[in-house]
Amino acid sequence: MIDRELVIIGGGPAGMAAAVAAHESGVKNILLLERDQYLGGILNQCIHTGFGLHYFKEVLTGPEYADRFIKKIRFLKGLDISLQSFVTRLTRDNVLTVFKPGKFLEIKARALIMATGCRERTREMVHTAGTRPSGIFSAGLAQKLINIEGLLPGKKVVVIGSGDIGLIMARRFTLEGAQVKAVIEIQKETKGLTRNVVQCLEDFDIPLYFSHKVSRIYGVNRVQGVDVEKVGGNFKALPGSRFYIDCDTILISAGLIPENELIEMAGVVMNKETNTPVSEKLNTTSIPGIFVCGNSYQVYDVVDSVTRDSERAGQQAAEYLKRL
Repeated sequence: MIDRELVIIGGGPAGMAAAVAAHESGVKNILLLERDQYLGGILNQCIHTGFGLHYFKEVLTGPEYADRFIKKIRFLKGLDISLQSFVTRLTRDNVLTVFKPGKFLEIKARALIMATGCRERTREMVHTAGTRPSGIFSAGLAQKLINIEGLLPGKKVVVIGSGDIGLIMARRFTLEGAQVKAVIEIQKETKGLTRNVVQCLEDFDIPLYFSHKVSRIYGVNRVQGVDVEKVGGNFKALPGSRFYIDCDTILISAGLIPENELIEMAGVVMNKETNTPVSEKLNTTSIPGIFVCGNSYQVYDVVDSVTRDSERAGQQAAEYLKRL
């Protein structure tokens, strides 16, 4: 078994900020685990600008923001980075089971920071009726396909939900020559930032339907179209409001779920509605020595806020270790 003073799970903006802060606070035996083959997390596929306005006082793209921290942590003495490292188990006393290509590891941590981020809600979670053809993507997956893989998933697009990723991807598809037919939001107002509604939809004349839902998806091998209906206060469809939109691609942008199954496995008290730890103090959990930061603690609007609070998590872990 490998012993470490501090283990951080997640090499995105939260994990990197926590690692730097913990190191600066005196922790010199840190292991950062990242399941992907690169550091940076979701920022790597966010090639649009709008990052760093508060933290760096500059306008940066996602990869540029991530690169600032990658350059900071790569050469910190006493901080080791393990990529392609997937944590499958966590016990109450901070023993982790980790799989790497060709390796199986057990790691004991004196303190642990979870920076595991979020996953996207799926079609099944928004209860959309109809067939199950190809052409249905989460907005984040479509973003990865276009921005990292260089693939255009479709040409006639409907976005379900007005989360920020969906709004940004409506613009991205348009810039790539696709036609975004509409963004459909069941609520009375957007879930995304106002600036994204303006810059991503209004500037490109993309229709945004509030108090509407996609009631049925059509298609055999590939999406062929959707039925859209206006809803009332109880979210039930209003009679006579149905209309059809021809499309070959559907993006789901219906919110994020913090990835906290590992700390739940360890016995941390959880808020079942938000899938986040129950705590009275930022970044803490019901188990001493286990901290949570970034979007796995709460879903933030901007990465600058993630960085600030994750730095605090690094400092909290350092203070905890000094008390042991």
